[in-house]
Amino acid sequence: MSDPESNAIPISLVAHTVFCARRAWIEAVGERVDSAQIEAGLHAHARVDSAVSTEGVSRSVDISHDGLGLIGKCDVLEADDAGTAIVEYKATPLRRVPEVTDANIVQLALQRICLEAAGTQVDDQRVYFTNHRRSVHVPLSPSDFEDAHAWVARTREIVEAAEAPKPLVDDPRCRFCSHVGVCLPDEHVAQELVRVRRIAVGDPAGDVLHLTTPGSRASIKAGRVVVHKAREESTSVPLERVVGLVVHGNVDISSALIREILWRGYGIVWCSSSGRVVGHARSSKSPNGYPRLMQHVRAYTGDLALARELMATKVSNQATQLRRGTRIDLKADVGRMRTISKQIATASSIPEIFGFEGEAASVYFENFPSMVSDSADRVFLERWKGRSGRGASDPLNVALNYAYGLLVADCIRAICAAGLDPHAGFVHSSSRNKPAFALDLMEQFRPVIADSAVLSAINNGLLTGVDFSEVAGSTRLRVSGRKALTSEFERRIGHEFTHPIFKYKISWRRAIEVQARMVLGILDGTRDEYTGIRTR
Repeated sequence: MSDPESNAIPISLVAHTVFCARRAWIEAVGERVDSAQIEAGLHAHARVDSAVSTEGVSRSVDISHDGLGLIGKCDVLEADDAGTAIVEYKATPLRRVPEVTDANIVQLALQRICLEAAGTQVDDQRVYFTNHRRSVHVPLSPSDFEDAHAWVARTREIVEAAEAPKPLVDDPRCRFCSHVGVCLPDEHVAQELVRVRRIAVGDPAGDVLHLTTPGSRASIKAGRVVVHKAREESTSVPLERVVGLVVHGNVDISSALIREILWRGYGIVWCSSSGRVVGHARSSKSPNGYPRLMQHVRAYTGDLALARELMATKVSNQATQLRRGTRIDLKADVGRMRTISKQIATASSIPEIFGFEGEAASVYFENFPSMVSDSADRVFLERWKGRSGRGASDPLNVALNYAYGLLVADCIRAICAAGLDPHAGFVHSSSRNKPAFALDLMEQFRPVIADSAVLSAINNGLLTGVDFSEVAGSTRLRVSGRKALTSEFERRIGHEFTHPIFKYKISWRRAIEVQARMVLGILDGTRDEYTGIRTR
């Protein structure tokens, strides 16, 4: 027999529905965000979140209603001879005014319905605004209770629906919403809208921490991530700054650090010393379970339109990278790649797409040496025989492979943040347990992030032949080389640019997650098509 509480709707979720149906859906599928609004709300409830009682005052009181299928909490109940008063604590970090909203009214009405169904006589309800230290009386009419019942029914429809509600279009509520960075309302609206509102899509206040020193160990100490090697501390960063871990090669991390990162909802990716991703971990409280199921269905049945756009964007960006970075006249080759990009956009099958993509890669990597500066260490060109993946024996290919590994790790992290599966892809096969969707998503970012970072490190002299070693005929990056490439990769992926579609400033790292959420929009029914990021 199922647990009735597992199907019960939180009163807070009904209040979110009053504010925005899509916000309620996002909450219901498990999306979580860190924002100033959220922190302000948590701080406002700090005094009332412990279930303690004093004379006439009870805090954090659990309530429910079997008939309506509701559960919830009352922040404070104040009882006297006349009856009981409900006091709801609210913070107003953005609105700045102590104004009772429609959502507040519905929330108080439902709390009163639950209490009176349990035999508690309620004679008053108030909202206490913590910022202003002001209590506002909220009268309730019979129509308010009728509306509250209707909002419960509407909320149940939303959480049981197969598709997400459409985002609001050019609505001022988005300015005050803490979930705007995962909802992405402007990114879902029709492209024919003349004005696209700039929204808060900045990077989270933190960094992805790369652990690259062989034989080191990372652990938690006094709220910091501390890295030791040979019992000596080499690095220490505040835990609050860490929004993800990438572990390179022979590096150990403590179980406490693993647990803390996952508890915070972030991801951990393990790579080999050459940059190849060997595994990843994510929190079990992953959002968007139903869209993730639809992702597997589409991955199995195929999505030709999505595959076309992903690969056509990659070739387009390769052409741009070649045009920008070459030291010779390559107009004909760049033009050929532009043509191939258009051919991919009308391809009739995945094998045909790969055929065109292979042709473009041949042109791109044949001319790749022309983007290496004359002042760079000549070892990169002297040993270059063309593009080579795993098992590469020349420094340039080894550097590219390492940077691609870093990019896969970031794509896995972004995909997991969106609640999707890195392994269910639309272009690459998921055979041999490859992170197929991460490989799909990274294609458009290879030239503009990974290739750009490698070329920058080489051309600026940050990466030279001394950063590589030869072992049994294979070429490997030394620790100094991994650190140089990782540093340049982080600089590049943190660089801000103007999104060519949405016209706001965004970092490349945040752009990866935005693009992952564009795919999520297709899967949850809020978006009709995917558009890649094409550089010019």
